[in-house]
Amino acid sequence: MRLFLGSSLIVLMSVSGCTVGPNFTASTAETPKGWVAQPPKEGQPDSRITSESADATNWWSRFNDAELTSLIERARDSNPDLQQAALRIEEARAQLQAVGARNLPTVGLDSSYARTRLSPNGALSIFGSPTGGGQTASQAAANGIPSSAVPFAIPPFDLFQTGFDASWEIDLFGRVRRSVESAEAQAQAVAEARNDALVSVYAEVARSYIQLRGVQRLIAITQDNLKAQQDAYNLTHAQAQGGETSNLDVESASAEVATTAAQLPALEDQEAHVINALSLLLALEPGALQQELGKPKALPSNPPQVPIGMPSDLARRRPDIRRAEAELHAATANIGVATADLYPRLTMTGSIGLQALRFNKLGAWASKFYNFGPSLQIPVFNGVTYANISVQEVRQKEAALTYKTTVLSALHDVENAVSSYEAEQVRLRALQRAAEANQHSLLLAQQRYRAGLSNFLDVLDAERRLYASQTEVARSSVTISTNLIAIYKALGGGWTETGDAPESAGLAPVQSVAAK
Repeated sequence: MRLFLGSSLIVLMSVSGCTVGPNFTASTAETPKGWVAQPPKEGQPDSRITSESADATNWWSRFNDAELTSLIERARDSNPDLQQAALRIEEARAQLQAVGARNLPTVGLDSSYARTRLSPNGALSIFGSPTGGGQTASQAAANGIPSSAVPFAIPPFDLFQTGFDASWEIDLFGRVRRSVESAEAQAQAVAEARNDALVSVYAEVARSYIQLRGVQRLIAITQDNLKAQQDAYNLTHAQAQGGETSNLDVESASAEVATTAAQLPALEDQEAHVINALSLLLALEPGALQQELGKPKALPSNPPQVPIGMPSDLARRRPDIRRAEAELHAATANIGVATADLYPRLTMTGSIGLQALRFNKLGAWASKFYNFGPSLQIPVFNGVTYANISVQEVRQKEAALTYKTTVLSALHDVENAVSSYEAEQVRLRALQRAAEANQHSLLLAQQRYRAGLSNFLDVLDAERRLYASQTEVARSSVTISTNLIAIYKALGGGWTETGDAPESAGLAPVQSVAAK
């Protein structure tokens, strides 16, 4: 029997390098050879999209705006969402260490003291009992019990014991190795989630900054128009007093001034909201950036060329795709974890220590004791295990579909952002031409009014058209810049392989904690 058991253990130990379940193979994203989006037929954009290799790591630097760069760098260090994401990475790595520790033996120190009295009517009664409650010596002998064992009385006694207990599950079929593999993939997925948060936060800071400069430009345009309309009102008022025009023109000019003035409070409120939004992104109290950002500045200039690389680059660049792939890896490893429950488990257990009836004898060499040996658990049938394998296989299929959908969504994000960016540039040029024409039309209307060749309504119409076209030019300029930010976000720009975690988080790239 011992020979059979020893042979069985040797065979099981020999397959301890076996790992059940499917092996994960890095996915190859199905992407087109090139981008579909083409420049509008009406004209070539001023800032062209190229298929050259894209390095969008610090894409905000291409706007050449020191204020924008400063805001993004401060958001990286203080944004609450990024700090929470960094903590989730630490949590995932701690879980990875806990899973990896299953490959190591478990050792515990156990010390105890007990005052014990054995009942003569208990197990000792089979040897006979001095109280007559058990077998006689002849009965014990007839049952095969040695006469030397009957009968005797055992007085109460003390038992002192101290020692170490140890157990170690030998990973025969890779259950622990697959668990570690899954935990590593899950930790990588959490790290990619933080990278995705970086991309979103940086894009939100830049978008809010562009909106702020756009609102400030609209305020300036409104103030310029208000001044021009006030001058027109003063002119008509003076002419009315001289009898050169009617009070109708004065009232019309006054109404135009009031209408334009009514636009300012809403714009100023929008400016305050955007500044507060930036403060929130930087984890600052409301109004903390008012002094810094309240002074108007021009919109940052767009780069003459925007390299976006090829569609195949997205799988390597976009954090959400990398996260989906890591989650697929974890789901694949979990199939192996579930499958390993169908196979035997071998656990080595043992203990060593000291045991004595007197405390002063506990340190004697003769008080030592030990025991060790293997424990083999062989599953025969468990319906739950088979069901769990099916569950993990379905989850793996879901993760594979999520990965495919994420890649497809990323391709659409880039295509849509590129198309919008180039089309808006063409639209802006048309709006600029319209603004120039409206400016010239206003000058002509004012000249004709002063010469008495037209009424004041022509001037008012020209002023409205000019104000509307100038507003549209400003809004279109903001849209172009925000569309460019959307391109960089769609490309997954704003993070590095080594991570951009705040120093306080103390994060490093995900590494294995256990040998595979």
